[in-house]
Amino acid sequence: MNSKSQEGGSKPLPTVARVTSQNLPKKVNKTDEQWCKELTPQQYYVTRQKGTEPPHTGEYTSLHDQGVYHCVCCGAELFGSESKFDSHCGWPSYAAPLKEENVREESDLSLGMRRVEVLCSQCDAHLGHVFPDGPAPTGMRYCINSVALKFEKKP
Repeated sequence: MNSKSQEGGSKPLPTVARVTSQNLPKKVNKTDEQWCKELTPQQYYVTRQKGTEPPHTGEYTSLHDQGVYHCVCCGAELFGSESKFDSHCGWPSYAAPLKEENVREESDLSLGMRRVEVLCSQCDAHLGHVFPDGPAPTGMRYCINSVALKFEKKP
């Protein structure tokens, strides 16, 4: 999978990270009923049902403040503003996670495409997808739903 190209594309798919028990954060386990009570309907749809918010509608798409983006479900630190860039794809984009152990990646074959899904390692929230067309030095574009994030501005 790592060296194969997407349909019609020439760049390889991103490598799916190997997560081991040594680098996993503490798991958050809640029932669907608990998630429904804690999240808005759109947050639940995106993070728990692997949905996608409409492009160019997210709260953080054009935000350029300095700070940290946390998982809306469990509060894990996911992305820093230093890695955020304007990809013009319609969703906030990041070159790398703040801490690699706080996100995990899985192969996603839904919608007739081969993609790599990005999830929160602590609570398994669906965050978005990662693509191999980002800026240097990583070459990656973590395309993340705003509704899956909560921003904490640096003082």
